[in-house]
Amino acid sequence: MPYPFTLPTTSPLRLPSHFDSPTHPSLPQHTSTLRAPLRSSLKHHKRLPPPQRASHLPSLLNTLEAYYPALLALDAGLTPSPSLDVVLTSTPRFSWRPTLTSSLPGTKRLELSSLEYEVFFTLATLSYLHTLLARTALHPLYTTTAASPTPKVRTTLITKATKHLLQSAQIHLYLAQRADTLRTTSPLTPPALDISPPTLRALSSLAHAEATLLAVLKDDPYPAALAQERNENDKEWMIRAPSIPKVRAHLFARLCLAGAAHAETASSLLAGNEATEGKLLGRVGAGKVDEGLVRYVDDLRRVGRARACRFLGIDRDLDGKTGEAIAWLRAGMAELGLSPPSSSSDDASGGKKRSGLGLSRLKSSISSKREEKRVEKSGDWGADAGKAEEARVLAALETKWVRENDTVNSQHIPDPGALTGEMPSGREIYTVKAWEPVVLGGEELRRLRGPPGGEGGGEGEGGSSDSEEEGGSGGREADRVVVGAFPGSGGYY
Repeated sequence: MPYPFTLPTTSPLRLPSHFDSPTHPSLPQHTSTLRAPLRSSLKHHKRLPPPQRASHLPSLLNTLEAYYPALLALDAGLTPSPSLDVVLTSTPRFSWRPTLTSSLPGTKRLELSSLEYEVFFTLATLSYLHTLLARTALHPLYTTTAASPTPKVRTTLITKATKHLLQSAQIHLYLAQRADTLRTTSPLTPPALDISPPTLRALSSLAHAEATLLAVLKDDPYPAALAQERNENDKEWMIRAPSIPKVRAHLFARLCLAGAAHAETASSLLAGNEATEGKLLGRVGAGKVDEGLVRYVDDLRRVGRARACRFLGIDRDLDGKTGEAIAWLRAGMAELGLSPPSSSSDDASGGKKRSGLGLSRLKSSISSKREEKRVEKSGDWGADAGKAEEARVLAALETKWVRENDTVNSQHIPDPGALTGEMPSGREIYTVKAWEPVVLGGEELRRLRGPPGGEGGGEGEGGSSDSEEEGGSGGREADRVVVGAFPGSGGYY
């Protein structure tokens, strides 16, 4: 968590060949000049090995934020006004590579001919980038190669990630509303599910759900305690037993249910999108949303509801109702699609069975740690939306409370299935506000009133073949110097 988006790539687009501005003659060339580093930086990012991509994200963000205000100004000028006027002189031809729409093997880029789609893919990329920056901020919480962060650092990292996720939600909602407006004025059909209104709203709901669950994670001591215990590099030798006040436990449960509701909304939007928008694309095999995204959204919904069950169980345990608390934990396991482990009362058949169970747990622990290291090395950590992490917390609490109930309380454990109907309603903590894009300032616009300078038109000389995109021999010499590239990384671009 959050979702590991793949950033798209794009072909060259020499804007002065297709646009002219009577009021700001330098605007098309200025915009084209800013687009060239973005294209090069996206290509470079794709060719970096996964462990190095996180350090490249801030540079890519700066490049993207420098380009999109000029692009929006160029697009706004197509609706003539006394202050800014842009004229379309010829139909532009360019392409973007969709990353959320499943397509037939061999299909690489979408050929596009409207500046509106350039706006959509550019801003969608900006939203993906904010989500990836949120992942980068959260990575120290999940790494096993360094000591666990202190509570203060942990809070700072989660707060930073939350801001990025809310920004991502705002941008996707902005694009969804823009797409709805476009549909009322244009018969154009979205060329890919990536930029169709339902997908954009689904991605906004997804980021909203992730931000909501992070608000709970910030004050949830159980995952941090387990991660610290499992981290071999952690120098802390004593861990205090985590405790949560009763009122906050119930509040956290309601926040988790709100996050699960947003994830459920995203899931239904994605499913409905495949049934409607996919048929309109007119391309066999193109009308499906990436399976990894669909699976992640469903896992996030499950995690939200399972975490809510855990906090409701904590609330019951604080009231001294251990039996109900255990039932809530098992209800959470059922939400994750897991069966609860056998209680100690079920293992009274002798020491040989207990010994076998201990060996099984040891093998499972070793296998789990190996898998964690493999996932962290590949950069795919969190792709299960925190499902494995929540399962470990539920199992640890269930083991602890069952032991206490068997030896001290001996309370009846109700049927977990009967408890799910008693879940409270969700409670919102964040509101996705309207996104306000950066606009070109008056001074910068005034400079663009002059004739085009010697900027060279930007990326008109670059190649556009897909073999170049995939790192083939074509165009490699021209790509030796890439804007924003790191020294010594030439072997990857």
